[in-house]
Amino acid sequence: MPQYSQPEDLRRILSEARTIAVLGAHPDASRPASYVPAYLHHSGYRVLPVNPAKLGQTLWGEPVAATLAALGEPVDIVDVFRRSDLLMGHLADILAMSPRPRLVWLQQGITSQPLADALLAEGIDVVQNRCTLAEHRRLGIPPRQ
Repeated sequence: MPQYSQPEDLRRILSEARTIAVLGAHPDASRPASYVPAYLHHSGYRVLPVNPAKLGQTLWGEPVAATLAALGEPVDIVDVFRRSDLLMGHLADILAMSPRPRLVWLQQGITSQPLADALLAEGIDVVQNRCTLAEHRRLGIPPRQ
């Protein structure tokens, strides 16, 4: 399983994805964990918010889940908005997802080679240090129908 960084790979990933879980989703529109998923939602993706501190709220038309594993449905991408030093603490939750995601995407400024290595060993692809919004725009991917 690869770590992706090439434009053609990122274009394929974002073009094929339908459902994106957002780990660290936040309702404050000034935060990247809010405006990036909002952009993705408006671009036609189904966005599933995950944040235990926001449980009971609704974001992008979906109830906020406490954990990734609690989603209980297929997810193409887990889009991560958590500090790099906290990422290994989410590994068990990612691996508990059923079915497991095809890819974990770490947002701009977020990297963890130990997490990437563990995910790759489990057959989950990885993108690190890239913004889904910026890549979606840069690659000219049209809104989903």
